[in-house]
Parts: sequence; structure tokens; C-alpha cells
Amino acid sequence: MTLTISAVLLFGAASAFAIKTKSAGGFAATVLFLFGFFAAGTGAYEPIHNLVQAAADSLGQLGN
Repeated sequence: MTLTISAVLLFGAASAFAIKTKSAGGFAATVLFLFGFFAAGTGAYEPIHNLVQAAADSLGQLGN
């Protein structure tokens, strides 16, 4: 079974959680950056999207 979820939805939920728990670490900063990036769709979209896609593909292959 394959589950597909929008990156904006995923990072939005993670951002809301980071703000609610008042996280101030590097992970929270990365999550907030990625949420802002995917929400804005800037010119840097392609390289960052490719990096996130490669990471997701790598994590997906760990289970196989």
C-alpha cells in the first residue's frame, strides 16, 4: 500500500507542532524553512524539491 501526502501539508503540520511545543532547535528551524519554501514556491524550488525527493526515496528504500 502506498500513502501519498502533500509536502506542504506534512511540513505545515510539523511547523504547527514545533510552534505549539515551543521548539527552538535546529530541527524546528529546518521544518519551518521547508514549510515556508514549499508554500511559497520560489525559484529555488527545483533543487530543494529534488533534495527532499531524494531523501524520501532513500527512506522508502530502507524498508525494502
